[in-house]
Amino acid sequence: MRVLIIGGTGFIGSSIAARLAAAGHTQTLATRHPEQHAALLVLPLLELVEADVHDPARLAELVRDQDAVINLVGILHGDATRFERIHVALTEKIVAACEAAGVRRYLHMSALGADVDAPSMYQRSKGRAESCVVASRLDWTIFRPSVVFGRDDHFLNLFARLQQRLPVLPLAGAATRFQPVWVEDVSRAFATALGRNDLIHRRLDLAGPTVYTLAELVRLAGQWSQHPRPVLPLPDALARLEATLMALLPDPPLTHDNLDSMKIDNVAAGGFPAVLGWTPKALEAVAPRYLAPLMPAAPHRGATPTSPPSPVKSLIVGDMQ
Repeated sequence: MRVLIIGGTGFIGSSIAARLAAAGHTQTLATRHPEQHAALLVLPLLELVEADVHDPARLAELVRDQDAVINLVGILHGDATRFERIHVALTEKIVAACEAAGVRRYLHMSALGADVDAPSMYQRSKGRAESCVVASRLDWTIFRPSVVFGRDDHFLNLFARLQQRLPVLPLAGAATRFQPVWVEDVSRAFATALGRNDLIHRRLDLAGPTVYTLAELVRLAGQWSQHPRPVLPLPDALARLEATLMALLPDPPLTHDNLDSMKIDNVAAGGFPAVLGWTPKALEAVAPRYLAPLMPAAPHRGATPTSPPSPVKSLIVGDMQ
């Protein structure tokens, strides 16, 4: 198939691109800065195209002659205007471009907890984007992952780095429950959906086999990175103060909207969808290897004995975002 991926140069997108390349699909990845993602060009049948995907005319050019479109664009931090622009308005433009070009197959990245009445701006904007997709004339599939882990993640790696530097870790939302899912299971779900008509008009929650509190995940990140630190759960008032102070940083790791998101657990009631046909990888089978302190000669970081290496990891030495 000819597949356009929007938002495909990041952590999850590079995993999806590698899997689609291995399956023989021709891919176009739209990005504002193709020179920053040249490592992806080692993948066969992949083209990086410079584009402002918010421009409807440019979107129409990109969508033309494609067999499927994948929208992975998402942000975790921002104000209401930015969430609306990135999650809702852009989805509306992509859906409209697909409908105008006659491109029916559309895969959409949402998130567990997405709902128009959810506590946070992030969750509400994701919910409005889902509503736009569901109301369209497209053959859509929506994926709603819990927090995604993997070698280049910005979740467990963040907590591991913090515990390398801090004697104690103050933690907001310590009791919130998550069901982390491996990035390779997420990318496999997207690749599988391209060839499965029975997954059309389905919303699929993607979650791992185990539920953890945030405090448990942080302790595991410290243990596996060999820098365990005491975790200090913060009451809401202190958590809000922490978020206010962190908002002064250029790229804050915690915002008030993040705290609002953690008012509800990030878990899938039905677990990983049986309809996909496999059991997701457990956190303990993957994360200890990539969180372990780096050794000078360990090019195989992130590999597991029970799973084949990603095509990107086979072709590129080092990390790729």
